[in-house]
Amino acid sequence: MGDLLRIDLTTRTSSEETVPPELIKELIGAKGIGTHYLCEEVGPEVDPLSPQAKLIFVVGPMGGTSMLGSNRYALYFASPLTNAYCECYSGGNLTPQFARTGYKVVIVEGKAEGRVYLEISDEGVAFHSAEDIWGLDAFVSEDKILERTPHKKAQACVIGQAGENLVRFACVNNNYWHQLGRGGPGAVFGSKNLKGIVWHGEKKVEVARPDDYKAVVRDIVERTKDDPGVAAYQRGGTLNMVRIQNGKNAFPTRYWRKGTLENFERITVETMLEEHGTRNEVCPPCVMKCVKHNFVFEGRHKGLECEGPEYETAYVFGGLCEITDFAEIMWLNDICDRLGVDTMSAGNLCALAIEASQRGLIDEKMDFGDPDCVAAFLRKMCLREGIGDIWAEGILTVEKEYGLEGIAVHVKGMEPAGYDPRAQKGMGLGFATTARGACHLRATMYKPELIGVIDPQAIEGKAAIYCDWEDRLTIMDCLVYCRFYRDLVQWPYITAVVNAVVGTDYTEEDLHGIANRITTMTHEFNERRGIGRESERLPDWVTETPMDDEGALTFPQSEMEYMLADYYEIRGWGELPPL
Repeated sequence: MGDLLRIDLTTRTSSEETVPPELIKELIGAKGIGTHYLCEEVGPEVDPLSPQAKLIFVVGPMGGTSMLGSNRYALYFASPLTNAYCECYSGGNLTPQFARTGYKVVIVEGKAEGRVYLEISDEGVAFHSAEDIWGLDAFVSEDKILERTPHKKAQACVIGQAGENLVRFACVNNNYWHQLGRGGPGAVFGSKNLKGIVWHGEKKVEVARPDDYKAVVRDIVERTKDDPGVAAYQRGGTLNMVRIQNGKNAFPTRYWRKGTLENFERITVETMLEEHGTRNEVCPPCVMKCVKHNFVFEGRHKGLECEGPEYETAYVFGGLCEITDFAEIMWLNDICDRLGVDTMSAGNLCALAIEASQRGLIDEKMDFGDPDCVAAFLRKMCLREGIGDIWAEGILTVEKEYGLEGIAVHVKGMEPAGYDPRAQKGMGLGFATTARGACHLRATMYKPELIGVIDPQAIEGKAAIYCDWEDRLTIMDCLVYCRFYRDLVQWPYITAVVNAVVGTDYTEEDLHGIANRITTMTHEFNERRGIGRESERLPDWVTETPMDDEGALTFPQSEMEYMLADYYEIRGWGELPPL
């Protein structure tokens, strides 16, 4: 049995290969290996929604082991939203079953003649009809696929109606509330007539140096016991960021006009804990308990329950759309999850639609603070009804259709996370340089800016700090470590983990080199697709336009160019080409 499984949906055939051992040594795991195969096998001419496009699933070398924060899997693909490199990671309970299939990499290509779902196990792949599941939401679809799988521990990832309708920011769900979220992987599934994948297996997961690995696992377990960061996640999860960002004038509000939301208390951790019966959940093995399962006990959404909302969902619907009712945001979260769409892109587009409505550019009557108009617009996008058909194509199409260039907030066609770059300029550098678009996760630069490593308004020396964090978090993505362990996984420790799990003798400097190589690969993938220097900028709406809040912060393009020049030099990409 090989550890790389290729699946051709067109011919309904599969084959096995072995991932070259030298490739594992050189690139460690998920992000390195997934990026390698994406760059090698998906050329610049390949349309992300064509049969030639590929979905490259990778489980990290820690997947299925006892390491805290290891229960995540990865997907690499060309994004139908941006046409650029894209990577997604999801938690929940799927990863151990993926790991126990014995496959490190699963590459899916082609297009099925009819609607199908796949069953991947330690015995290979089976093709099943999904004709009667097509058209169902993600929750029901997951239930039905698992009901048909006799293996009790099986786990599934599926798409909802948004993916079926090729909404370019559709996601892939597992365990209802965990998503491969950004960049439209759900649309790639839909374009292949692929409703979902069920995973199960009994293979044992092995690491190169078991004794060393047990030692690093014991070490991190001990360090989590009294860690204040762990305690903060256990209490409030990512929703902690609402109060923090709002207090820093960095909580994007009223479609990026402001950095402070009035009445924000109604969408904070405190409101959640006091009014919504919060139950902590985990992606085992983990101690963070960051997943918050919430309930609505009264009002028009009585009986609703969901995991979340996470911070980014609270930011788009609470901040950008100015909806200051926790139950209403839960409702909008639930609509997105069931239809199978990325809340971050969907919420940004809803807020932009409100802005367009206020400007008289669309006939839809929409206003900030109105959850009903947002819910209606969400459904129109996901089902491609009326005006929603245009908006389902994503922000690059929308800005051209309505003359919103310079106002529509995105980089490379992907909308940013909830960190206003006028208040946190390192986040602006991250938004501009990240290969998949305006992403906050590749370096989480908000963290060093918030804890005082460097002034959020500084530009000198910021690229060096950014690169150091990006390198370390790139190695985390090779192992597929949960981001929330980043403070516990500093360079000496992560170096020890890599050596234990892969069987290498790398130094910290070696890992910097590997991370830089992987980042350069993602950059070159985009350049080959015509996404280059001109894409590395934020719109005038968040650079030249002052925030409406006190302080009227701006982020001049000249400051961005200064940091970008430093970034290019550190990465070894030569001088920054002029715009």
